[in-house]
Amino acid sequence: MDREEYMLLALGLAQEAADNGEVPVGCIITDKNGTVIGRGRNRREESGDACAHAELEAIKQACQSVGDWRLSDCSIYVTLEPCPMCAGGIINSRIPTVIYGAKDENTGSCGSVINLFEERYGHKPAIYGGVKAAESAELLRSFFENKR
Repeated sequence: MDREEYMLLALGLAQEAADNGEVPVGCIITDKNGTVIGRGRNRREESGDACAHAELEAIKQACQSVGDWRLSDCSIYVTLEPCPMCAGGIINSRIPTVIYGAKDENTGSCGSVINLFEERYGHKPAIYGGVKAAESAELLRSFFENKR
C-alpha cells in the first residue's frame, strides 16, 4: 500500500469519529513491513478525556502490539496535523515518519503554528503533509458546519 491508501484507512476512522459526534480525526500506525499495528480516532467527548486524541490512542495500541514503547520502525498517518500533545507522543515513542492530511492553523505542531520536530528534542521525525488533505479538510469542514 502507498501513503494515500494508508491515509484512506485513517479517513475511515475519522468518519467513524464524526459518526459518534467526535471531531473527525483518524490515525493509523504501520510497522516497517507496512502492517497496521495501531488505530485511533478522537474519543474526547465519549471518554470525557482531553487526552483522547486519535494519535495517542493509535500510539498506545501500537506499543501494546509490539510490546515496547519505542516505535522506531513505524510510520504514523493522521488526517489532521498533530497538536503539541500528539507531537510529544510521537517524539517520545520515537516514530521516525509522520504523514498527515489537513493543516491545523490553530494547534498544528508540524509547521502551522510551530514545528516541534525542529526543536532541540532528541528525536526529529520526517514530516510529509498534505496527503489526502482535501478529503481530510472537507470531513472537518462538514462536521463543524453541521454542528452550527
